[in-house]
Amino acid sequence: MPNRRGDRRLFWPGGLSARLLVLTALFVTLAGALILPPALAAFEEQWLLDRVRAAELASLATESSPNGKVTRRLSSQLLNGAGVVSVAIQQDGMRRLVLAAPRTMRTPYLVDLREQNPLSWISSPFRTLSGRPGQMVRVISEPRFRSGEFIEVVTPDEPLRRELWNYLFRLLGVMAFVAVLAGTLVYLSLNAFLVRPMQRITRAMERFRADPEDPKSRIEPSGRADEIGRAEAELDRMQADLVAALSSRARLAQLGEAVAKINHDLRNMLTSAQIASERLALSGDPNVASALPRLERALDRAVHLASDVLAYGRTNEPEPQLELVALLPALEAAAEDAGLSPQGVRLQPEVPASEHVKADPDQLHRILTNLLRNAREAIEAAPRAHEPGRVLVTVQSPDGVATIRFADNGPGVPEKALANLFQPFVGSGRRGGTGLGLAIARELAQGHGGDLTLASTGPEGSVFELRLPGAPEAEPIKRRRRAKTQI
Repeated sequence: MPNRRGDRRLFWPGGLSARLLVLTALFVTLAGALILPPALAAFEEQWLLDRVRAAELASLATESSPNGKVTRRLSSQLLNGAGVVSVAIQQDGMRRLVLAAPRTMRTPYLVDLREQNPLSWISSPFRTLSGRPGQMVRVISEPRFRSGEFIEVVTPDEPLRRELWNYLFRLLGVMAFVAVLAGTLVYLSLNAFLVRPMQRITRAMERFRADPEDPKSRIEPSGRADEIGRAEAELDRMQADLVAALSSRARLAQLGEAVAKINHDLRNMLTSAQIASERLALSGDPNVASALPRLERALDRAVHLASDVLAYGRTNEPEPQLELVALLPALEAAAEDAGLSPQGVRLQPEVPASEHVKADPDQLHRILTNLLRNAREAIEAAPRAHEPGRVLVTVQSPDGVATIRFADNGPGVPEKALANLFQPFVGSGRRGGTGLGLAIARELAQGHGGDLTLASTGPEGSVFELRLPGAPEAEPIKRRRRAKTQI
């Protein structure tokens, strides 16, 4: 089977500059082809009109001769000088043959220069070019140098045909020259203003793709104010952003690798510290007993920090294994792991017991734990004097999408943290935080086809919205529960 794409390349160049050159030459040639028929028609009309005027001037010689007649020899000379074979004048409704050659002629075809419709005017030169040799043409026109209704001449069309062919070849030569010249000028102009800058942008993109870390692969904007200049500026900014993103990703990969290596040793250290704290608890010293809670909290924070950094350092999160999860028990379990309690920051769920979401249970637990822990830490960092800390959780499920709202009564997100709220290591709003909690939670939510956003924040607290796929149908869940109860 032939390669059609390869066949097309034989007739159509692949380069943009070559295509512009070919297209320009074709368009100029097409414009010349449209101009060619009117030019030929105008040339033929002028040629015939010149013959008519020459014959009209020759016919004036008969006015000065006796009886309005000239000798046969003089008539032949006049006709040959005018390039015609006969001249007739119609005056006062009577047609009179003024000059005529003494030979028989073929029946001529008629060209009336007084009234011609555009179609016949355009097609007349092609009829002359395709005519048979030895034909005659009868031309009628209005007289200019003598009175009368019209003047009529008969002339051979062979000279006209030769002149038309010569004129056609000259026109084609001029058209070819203009097409090549215009194509070259347009090609050079477009190549200078469009093609070469585009090639420069393309080469910069190819070099950057091959080696993004090479400073020479970055494009240098030319400072042009047109679209090419804006494209160069945008490419330069995009390359800078990509370099920064690649550098950040490389640092994160190195950090993840480093944390993975030290995590084992860190766990051993924490295990040893926990054993030591248990032994200290048995000592009975009141000073030690008062210091142990702080030590345990410090150990817990170290464990959580190492786990979060290690979790975020993974290249890709596993695909969520979706199943129906009861939302209220998941919130209670996450609140317990996040450190919420009735004596401190408490969870206030206003979620129906029948509410379910479609999620991976383990990943959902991580999302909820991170959100609740962030809320608890924000409230504990700036507690209110006469108002206990609380996290109000509500849910709405329009159109099969569960929107879970987490509203706390903390101090709100600092303004400096809003721009990078979901960015790791830069989005933390509290001192000493890593900013990993919200980044991990949002990444996991997006892996479920949902999202995590900040709905509002201020002195009265912050509201985060978690969108997850809701339960497809509530009734089948209730029916399954009834069936299990009956069994």
